[in-house]
Amino acid sequence: MKDLLELAELAWNGELDLQFEHHPVHMFYQGSTEIKPNILGIKGIAGHYAVDTGDGLVMIDAGSQLDIDTSYEEIKKWRPETPLKSVIFTHHHVDHIFSVKHFDKENKKNGIAQPIVYGHELMPDHFDRYIKTNAWNTAINRRQFAIDVAHFQWPTEYRYPDITYRDNISFECGNLTFNLHHARGETDDHTWIHIPEEKIIAPGDLFIWAVPNGGNPQKVQRYISDWADALDEMLKLDCELFLPGHGFPIIGKARIKLALETTSSFLKTIEDQTLKLMNQGKSLNQVLHEVEIPENLMNHAWLTPIYDDPHFLIRMIWRRYGGWWDGEYDRLLPSPRKAEAKAWVELSGGIENIISKALEQSNQENYAVAAHLIETAFHADHNNEKTHEARSEIYRKFSLKQSSSMGRNILNHASLASMKGLRDMAETKN
Repeated sequence: MKDLLELAELAWNGELDLQFEHHPVHMFYQGSTEIKPNILGIKGIAGHYAVDTGDGLVMIDAGSQLDIDTSYEEIKKWRPETPLKSVIFTHHHVDHIFSVKHFDKENKKNGIAQPIVYGHELMPDHFDRYIKTNAWNTAINRRQFAIDVAHFQWPTEYRYPDITYRDNISFECGNLTFNLHHARGETDDHTWIHIPEEKIIAPGDLFIWAVPNGGNPQKVQRYISDWADALDEMLKLDCELFLPGHGFPIIGKARIKLALETTSSFLKTIEDQTLKLMNQGKSLNQVLHEVEIPENLMNHAWLTPIYDDPHFLIRMIWRRYGGWWDGEYDRLLPSPRKAEAKAWVELSGGIENIISKALEQSNQENYAVAAHLIETAFHADHNNEKTHEARSEIYRKFSLKQSSSMGRNILNHASLASMKGLRDMAETKN
């Protein structure tokens, strides 16, 4: 594997391809890196860390199902005789919670206490929600991560925390103190960690080496201003090593300060502008096209729009403060899409005219308009082969224009679906 510290330096200097080759969410690396003599870093889908406290190990996050074996093996190679005492889950997402499994078994076999897992008090409810909405989460993550595997299934078993807290909690292990702070950001159960003796902050997914994942179009509510508040709280602390939930470590006070300040500013300006326009009575569509995305901030390597799209954050802010209605009166009590589509087809003189116009708009790179038109054709006749052929082409081209992998994958999912004569590959029939 490439050393995480070497990659961190290259990433900070803008010398890594974070959009594809070293994407902080999609890319994982083999092996591990000793960040400091007592800290091991592992970069699966998410980053997670083992800390040697002098009296046992503490893990900060625990990776995905894909990391269960490799994380155990890497940590045991690093500290073969040192037991795992505690684990901190920064939030409930499935790329952060699974690698406790073998340590639980080992401790039980050796007749010692199982690792104590810490998490926020809302975390168990989210695990319960995942079980309740298993098929939904299977479908939306197939779209988001371009998983074209029919047998893919969202997890149904989780390691629930042993100790939960509401606002703050601290515990000591060996020579170190672990201060856990609650924040709302990517989730409402987020925890960020401060280890004062080491001058370390581990923010979880409050920092991911990309535009913050605050707008995900298929997921539950996220909290933009609260997210900025948490970053501002981190700025008040004496920190020399920053261990993000995705991407690479950041070393040095000046760099950490710049990363936190710019990310906080990015979040604040998007929410401030959105609320100002909402207070003027504008519709969601108007707000989406009038908020000025801070391009100057996205010039920083850690704020590139390679995972979430900044416009998705605007939608999340709208949903938080404005509810589900987008302010368009014809969408308050809409007709079925099929009835609406048939009316437009009749008005246009036939479905062939709509397909032709959609392709024309796509060829002129007016992809959003092309998508509106081709969806009209699709809903008028789900089985029209020419519609599916055009739909696949339009969404494929549209997807290639997206810098965010989230937008790119969802649009490409529609393209692949039409290649199979479907609306959505993740859709199931009763």
